[in-house]
Amino acid sequence: MSEPKRDDSSALQPNSSAGDPVRRRRTAIARWTSVANRLGYTLYGVAIVLFVIAFIVDWNSSFSTAITVCLVLGSILLAPAIVLGYAIKAAEREDAEIENKRRDRQ
Repeated sequence: MSEPKRDDSSALQPNSSAGDPVRRRRTAIARWTSVANRLGYTLYGVAIVLFVIAFIVDWNSSFSTAITVCLVLGSILLAPAIVLGYAIKAAEREDAEIENKRRDRQ
């Protein structure tokens, strides 16, 4: 049976120890990356909506500027958030494997 899907914030809970500062820091970073992902993709969505509106109505430099700003800000937010999200998931997966190996030896 496969595990149910979890969001980024709950994925860190089973392995997290209350006293482990590394895992607490990972959880905090996971929350920030989740917020940055949502905001970045929202800005991409706004850019698409603005593009469609600008295409339908008379295109002017205000639309071009707004679309460009949304795309640039979305990219600035998403690039590190995606990389950090994958890094956190990989670190948690590695910690789980190490913990499983440790349990198997005992």
